[in-house]
Amino acid sequence: MIVAGLCISGCGYHFAASGDVLPQGAQTIYVKRFGNLTRVTGINDELMRYIKDEIASHRRLKVVDSPNAADLQLSGTVRLVVDAPINFNGAYEPTVYRNTVAVSAVLDDLRTNKTIWSTTRIGGGEHAPVVATNIVITTPGFLQQNLDAGDVAQLTDLQTAQSQTAAARDLMMQKLAQNLYSEMAEGF
Repeated sequence: MIVAGLCISGCGYHFAASGDVLPQGAQTIYVKRFGNLTRVTGINDELMRYIKDEIASHRRLKVVDSPNAADLQLSGTVRLVVDAPINFNGAYEPTVYRNTVAVSAVLDDLRTNKTIWSTTRIGGGEHAPVVATNIVITTPGFLQQNLDAGDVAQLTDLQTAQSQTAAARDLMMQKLAQNLYSEMAEGF
């Protein structure tokens, strides 16, 4: 057991998002407004909120409001947003949508003017059931919502679609921000 532990620690395996690749003296980060190459207005601003929250939750770096006060700067572009139906009923009406977002990002050390990390493709996606009959009320994603089985039965199809699409989008953005932070902090 001890030998296996030493082998793993010597092979470069370590806890995710521990920030091993971030410069030792870096304490602050500025998240620059991401560009938006999609037709979805404001998706970049929405994503920026999730990214800032994710960075702050790790307490490794303090998010600041100005590049002048920052050691590091994260910037990027939202490249793709797709909300496509993936499941249909007998009348060819959509019953489930797949929400997908993809971004590119760059982390710069503002003290040395060097790029520390970059990626051209990191993404996230979630399924959103848009009719009550396709909602599985025992899934962790559903259980985190403010709805229960009785609520779903009383919603109109439009209300169901809107609530489930919003919940899926929220989860998708959270996961994307988590993946972005992990890759940035670990240098993948």
